[in-house]
Amino acid sequence: MSLRSDLGRVRGLGSAKEGVAHWWAQRLTAAALVPLLLWFVASLVSLAGADHKAAVAWIGHPVHAVLLLLLLGAGLHHAHLGLQVVIEDYVHREWLKVTSIVLVKFAAALIAAASGFAVLKIAFAG
Repeated sequence: MSLRSDLGRVRGLGSAKEGVAHWWAQRLTAAALVPLLLWFVASLVSLAGADHKAAVAWIGHPVHAVLLLLLLGAGLHHAHLGLQVVIEDYVHREWLKVTSIVLVKFAAALIAAASGFAVLKIAFAG
């Protein structure tokens, strides 16, 4: 039998009201990805059989470059959020959980920076 109150037993274990922002971010990035992915697939189909010069010219168009950057940003943020939830739910050692989440954040930031740089370099090259 414990002498702790009900409040004392659950303090620190309940909702910290932080999950709502994470949940909304996942839903909003998912909603943003639907039209962006449809645009991207349609663009890839229209570029089927095109040479390298045509693909570079396509990325160099300002509208395509902006939409491609939005797709990369939303996709990587959505992936980061989803992986964080999986890690939080299924990794039980606290040090491994924190390390994994930090590595996922760094990987997402590194991929975003590299891919964003590549798109911008192609867009401003010509």
